[in-house]
Amino acid sequence: MAARAGLTAERLTRAAAELADEVGFDHVTVSALARRFGVKDASLYSHVRNLQDLRTRVAILAAGELIDHIGAAVAGRSGKDALVAFAGAYREYALRHPGRYAATQSKLDPAEVADTTVYRRTGELTYGMLRGYDLEEPDLTDAVRLLRSTFHGYTSLEAAGGFAHPRDVDTSWARAIDALHVLLEHWPRASEEERSR
Repeated sequence: MAARAGLTAERLTRAAAELADEVGFDHVTVSALARRFGVKDASLYSHVRNLQDLRTRVAILAAGELIDHIGAAVAGRSGKDALVAFAGAYREYALRHPGRYAATQSKLDPAEVADTTVYRRTGELTYGMLRGYDLEEPDLTDAVRLLRSTFHGYTSLEAAGGFAHPRDVDTSWARAIDALHVLLEHWPRASEEERSR
């Protein structure tokens, strides 16, 4: 029956990503996916090992889509223009694909993703954008964590309807990015002792 349904690991992963956007990443199950294809659960196990394997595949797919979206937005830009484009693309993807975005935030087994290039590309693009602010380690890592926390926190609150104040959320977002730019330009540099650790 699986062959007749045209099932492949890639097709199942894409369908699971769509399902995640519809019902939430935490509600993606092998049974729900099997129902979507009109097959028994067992039919899927020829293509994915288990639920964790399926969710890991969705996380890798989504992370690749996200970094491709960000990469296209920041291409040819630098400094504040790159930051604005990076942040805007991140927010747009998170709001348009809530289930996929949630997958990108899941903790993965390093051994499961060791052969993928997605996370290396993500690091290269993010650190590359921040090098426009003349940051070096350990300041680079600290700045990456600040940006990720800000973008994730804002988009998560926005998606959940957490901003009840009548002020326009797009305006607040733009002001937050302005503030991050100023902070990155005046980043408090790590001491020599911290750099040598």
